[in-house]
Amino acid sequence: MKINDTGRVGAVHSYQRNMEAHRQEQQHKPRRKDEVSISPEAKEMLHAQERAGDPSRIEKIQALKEQVSSGTYRVSDEKLAEKLLPYFKQFPEN
Repeated sequence: MKINDTGRVGAVHSYQRNMEAHRQEQQHKPRRKDEVSISPEAKEMLHAQERAGDPSRIEKIQALKEQVSSGTYRVSDEKLAEKLLPYFKQFPEN
């Protein structure tokens, strides 16, 4: 009865040779440097964020956040209706 097949040992050596060749190839390759490019849309968003850094706007946003978290923020019915009216006008009446 044959316990070890001698052909399998050669397969392991073949794998090791391939791995060594791959490592040597990687060492001799010149490394590429990372590059970053920012799209025009992203640049526009960054510019909009800079404008949003206005101190009076930041104070207004902070006050609104405090009102919402404390439960004292109230929406004006008239203002809400004004904003929704153009949306509903686009649908024809039946």
